Amino acid sequence: MQDQVIAKSGNKANWLMFLLPSLLGVFLFMAPIEYQGTITIPIAVLAKSVQALLGDMLPAIVTFVIALTAVTSIATKAIKPRAITENGFLNGLFNPTLPWFVVQQMGAVFALMSFFAIGPEMIHHGNTGGMVLNDLLPVLFAVFLFAGLLLPLLLNFGLLEFVGALFTRIMRPLFNLPGRSAVNCIASWLGDGSVGVLMTSKQYEGKIYTEREAAVIGTTFTAVSITFSLVVIAQVNLEHMFAPFYLTVCLAGLAAAVIVPRLPPLSWKKDRYIDGNTTSDENLEAVPEGKTVVGYGLEQALNKAGEVKSLRKVVVEGVHNAVDMIFGVLPVVMAIGTAALVIAENTPVFSILGQPFIPFLELLRIPEAAAASETIVVGFADMFLPSILASSIESDLTRFVIAAMSVTQLVYMSEIGALLIGSKIPVKPWELFMIFILRTLVTLPVIALMGHIFF
Repeated sequence: MQDQVIAKSGNKANWLMFLLPSLLGVFLFMAPIEYQGTITIPIAVLAKSVQALLGDMLPAIVTFVIALTAVTSIATKAIKPRAITENGFLNGLFNPTLPWFVVQQMGAVFALMSFFAIGPEMIHHGNTGGMVLNDLLPVLFAVFLFAGLLLPLLLNFGLLEFVGALFTRIMRPLFNLPGRSAVNCIASWLGDGSVGVLMTSKQYEGKIYTEREAAVIGTTFTAVSITFSLVVIAQVNLEHMFAPFYLTVCLAGLAAAVIVPRLPPLSWKKDRYIDGNTTSDENLEAVPEGKTVVGYGLEQALNKAGEVKSLRKVVVEGVHNAVDMIFGVLPVVMAIGTAALVIAENTPVFSILGQPFIPFLELLRIPEAAAASETIVVGFADMFLPSILASSIESDLTRFVIAAMSVTQLVYMSEIGALLIGSKIPVKPWELFMIFILRTLVTLPVIALMGHIFF
């Protein structure tokens, strides 16, 4: 079988072109390693090393990047320099549509206010703009830098084709998704949800995922990392319950992944590609009659590896990925994340929105239902806020439920939600809120059942 594959797919050079970059990519993005007492992935260690190296300079660097993006966009709109307008990549970055132009400018204003601590305190406070600028964006900057540069190792050398053939018999019937989407989930689960969004966006732009597939993967499989789950359970003083906690998170997440994509608004998404083409690539992962899963996967992988004629182009693509995410997404995260946190910290909006959940929580026999309800919708602003609010609740069961719920809700505007909106993935803010509510309604009964079993 392997001889037939080699004969059809090329020579030993194709094998090397497939194996070496793909194995390096798997190691960097998926290999669980212990670092400073926690389980993480090598790409996250590289990001942390940059954070440690640059230290307090990172907020200043991020502020400069966001301000430079805003100023360049203003100049592009006003002067229309040919160097930018005639370059597809630069034009996409610095000549956005009017709504995104406004968001870009908001991000710059919020970043400058937060960095220099000027203007209304509600904007630059340590729980709002200050947190986004000083705590979140430096992490994203470092992750985007390495993930963007190295992402072609996963995308360009045949790994997705190989994994797609192996997993399509699981992913298609269960989630109605390509088998290759399993790679996104593993990278998010072991590393960081932002890596999953980056991978999904780039594959959607490359016409590998349809609108529906990209929207479902971006809102369903950008799973919260094991590391962050540890932080959340520690915040509610239940570290000793981590094993049952993470089991609960996995079961609830599985239920949401099966049910939510089959409901609006995700079920309304079209199976068409970014260029409007509706031709399905489902058969590309389907194993033809007479071939084994592994053999066909290798054949597809080697064909893909054989298409790589210039490593320089791969490097340029990696640089484009990193620049696109750093200059294109950081301003959006700053604007939307800060706005969401300002609303959460200074208005009763999220508490009011949580009131209808009180009867639901009482039906599930969750103690201190009124206090718990205040934490439910606030998770849309930031995933960590429910755990912070829950730390004052006396019931261990209620704190357990809130912590697990905050992790499985998944869509929060201070990071993942803003990343999705800032990417090319076709989801709107109101759709993200609907998905957030649906995930809450689906996962809460599962979490409550598991909570009653453990407490």
